[in-house]
Amino acid sequence: MARLPRYVIPGQPQHIIQRGNNRQVIFAADADYQYFRDALVEASDKHGLAVHAYVWMTNHIHLLATPAKADSISKEFQSVGRKYVQYSIAPISAAVRCGRGAIGRQWSIANGIC
Repeated sequence: MARLPRYVIPGQPQHIIQRGNNRQVIFAADADYQYFRDALVEASDKHGLAVHAYVWMTNHIHLLATPAKADSISKEFQSVGRKYVQYSIAPISAAVRCGRGAIGRQWSIANGIC
């Protein structure tokens, strides 16, 4: 069953919590926090979400933010989520392309492919 839409009143501050899937770690290194923050700032300017305070945890974030429009929060997190997922899966995709963890790993490295 789909989740009910968030009730948003433009101009009213909201406490927003975003968790990793099954509460998995979403920030493994300091660079991850910085990338997410930069994506959040960029999307906030674009979608009209004024972020007043934030707390980053390894598996979730808390924001205190005021939306300018009824869809500011949803558009913000769609944008940030898409950008951050591409960033976070890039090392995995590279490892798969290079055969790391597979039988051909030694051949790929020995022949300078990866």
